[in-house]
Amino acid sequence: MIRVLILYPRSEGKTLDQEYYLKQHIPLVRERLQPLKLEADIGIPVANRPPPYFAVTHMIFNSQEELMMKYFLFAAELQEDLERFTDIEIVTQVSEISR
Repeated sequence: MIRVLILYPRSEGKTLDQEYYLKQHIPLVRERLQPLKLEADIGIPVANRPPPYFAVTHMIFNSQEELMMKYFLFAAELQEDLERFTDIEIVTQVSEISR
């Protein structure tokens, strides 16, 4: 199984529209990529310190081939939608889940 993390790092002058991310983008990703599991986290302050990430998306797929097939079909649409709610340069981590 494959886990995909999409990180939206907090940095000076960058923004993320949380409402759009949760109500528009995440449902679009769920519909297009159809991961086995999808979770969307919004970072919260702890001890008056801002979180290092505005948001983190977690997705699980059966295989890397399944992920790549689905992603290539919808990459342009997802990138265009990303630009509607953030100016952050995302960080993506694809990992094999070991148990």
